[in-house]
Amino acid sequence: MTLFELVIRSIRKNIKHYYLYFFALIFSMSLYFVFATLQHDSSIVERMGADVNFATSFRVAGILLLVIVAIFTIYANSIFLKRRSKEIGLYQLIGLSKLGVARFLIIENMLLGLGALLLGIGCGALVSRLFLLILMKLLGFDVIVGIAFSAAAAVQTVIVFAALIIFTSIQMTLTVYRNTLLELFNAERQGDHPKKPKTVVAAFLALLGIALIIYGYDLSGHMVNDMLFFNMLLVLLSTILGTYLLFRVTIGWLFYQFRKRKNGHLGLLNSLSLAPLMHRMKANANSLTLITVLSAMTLTMVALAYSLYFSAESDTRISLPYDFVFENKEKDAKSFGAELEKAGIRFDHQPVDAVRLKGTIRDLQGKPEESTQGMLFLPAEQLQKAGMKVKVPPKGEAVLYDARVNLEGRTDKEGMGFPKEIVLGKRGETKMRLTNLVVQYVMNFNVYGAQLVTSENTVQELANNMPGSPGYEKVRLDTYQVPGKAERAKASALYAKYVSKDDFEPDFHTQYEGALHSLGLLMFISAFLGLVFLISTGSILYFKQMTEAEQEKRSFKTLRQLGFDVKDIMRGIVRKQLFVFAIPLLIGILHSIFAVKAASILVLSDITVPSVIAMAMYALIYFVFAVLTIGYYRKIVKNAMS
Repeated sequence: MTLFELVIRSIRKNIKHYYLYFFALIFSMSLYFVFATLQHDSSIVERMGADVNFATSFRVAGILLLVIVAIFTIYANSIFLKRRSKEIGLYQLIGLSKLGVARFLIIENMLLGLGALLLGIGCGALVSRLFLLILMKLLGFDVIVGIAFSAAAAVQTVIVFAALIIFTSIQMTLTVYRNTLLELFNAERQGDHPKKPKTVVAAFLALLGIALIIYGYDLSGHMVNDMLFFNMLLVLLSTILGTYLLFRVTIGWLFYQFRKRKNGHLGLLNSLSLAPLMHRMKANANSLTLITVLSAMTLTMVALAYSLYFSAESDTRISLPYDFVFENKEKDAKSFGAELEKAGIRFDHQPVDAVRLKGTIRDLQGKPEESTQGMLFLPAEQLQKAGMKVKVPPKGEAVLYDARVNLEGRTDKEGMGFPKEIVLGKRGETKMRLTNLVVQYVMNFNVYGAQLVTSENTVQELANNMPGSPGYEKVRLDTYQVPGKAERAKASALYAKYVSKDDFEPDFHTQYEGALHSLGLLMFISAFLGLVFLISTGSILYFKQMTEAEQEKRSFKTLRQLGFDVKDIMRGIVRKQLFVFAIPLLIGILHSIFAVKAASILVLSDITVPSVIAMAMYALIYFVFAVLTIGYYRKIVKNAMS
């Protein structure tokens, strides 16, 4: 029998063990080919124009995708090499040299890889147009996509996959040359024997792990200050270290205490679920910590990307409550209104007469809160006519409207010490009472000055009495609202001629379209990377459980001889899989909840619903692997029982 014939026979024999690994490779290559195809697609690049650096975004995403696929492939290959260690030893035992065994494994790896590559490119070519349509939809483009095959994308995918084959071949060669026959035959038996933990040290480290996670959660809620970057690193380090201690010490210590309380008599269910975990605690701690932390990061990335995209329109509306605003351009405003009427576009126009001054805000004890700043005093009555839902403050009082107050780390209005005092004039001779803060804007955010809403009489008094004061300016703001989406787009084109290149005067439609393009691309990339990571981590857990199932065959046969049936054994196995799959997922979700909550200051809208939807979809796909694992275990148990 030639070496090539031996390779073909081995592939046929082991293909049933490879199917998910083979599928994951095909899936990964398909997605990489799709990424490469979109990167080289001329139609979408032309439509994106200069709004988003499309090529750079996909290039960075392609690198991240490559890193995920490479780690997954190498890790999965190490699991299969360990599982086949006895087979590798047998080849050497029957006379094959180490070089011959290495050549055998490399040829087998190349054939499997070539098959996965061809199927991956084929599947990617079939679905790339679908993903292009999804991306176009996310970006808000209506376009007919033709069927085309990108040769450049295929070449790029081949190069990437060739690099992966080289790395895995080196990994196989090192495994053959570095291990003796004895090590190869005993590789599957290696595991950790549960030792009695030192009571005081174990209890301290167990509590320390929980304390570090709680500290990270607490710090994430108020880390927006001058030490933001340091706080982010501290949250990340404390959470990762706490998670490792949780899996390595806390859970192990709890297992030992449970076993001690049972006097070592665990029973069938606990013997099938807890005992295997205790014997592999060190290896499980490392892998489960990695999967938990990366799951949390992926969940956070996907949930935030989806939330940002989901809230793009509402966030833009909060920042720009009016579709168009002209500041001290009454002539342009009238001309714009005339053009809208001529074009048959329905609109609502309301002028707002405001006063801009420079002043300071201080508490009632006279301590300044911040340095002198620009202030825009807006009449509540005129804002109400313009469609804003505001209350008219009493004379001499004002209310601060600021939608981005969370970005400054001031999220607790009650703790900000209202009422405060506004000091105006050259010598601070004019004072007003600042009674409250409302987290919204009543004027487009680009209009300069802190937005202070007061009564029309108060604004009029300021206009009459404050000329000559620092920063004094009478401001006329012509606001326009266009109800229809299509009409708003036409009005935006008309508005563009009134805005010079040096001025920052965004309108709602242009700002929303820009946000839709950038956030749609972010969501698309995040979803792809999240899906690849999910498939990779789920597959790795599945591979590990496959290996453990094979190692436990003899135990299942012994249990059959003792009178236990498949149903009894599967109850214990299901409990084990709940720990292996559910615990990392639940802790990862908990980590991501606090991470999303900390990052929610970047979003003006409520992102609870989109975050829950993203996490639920992630968890649903994740548990598919748990179901597959339980199904594989059931098959092993039934075979052992027969």
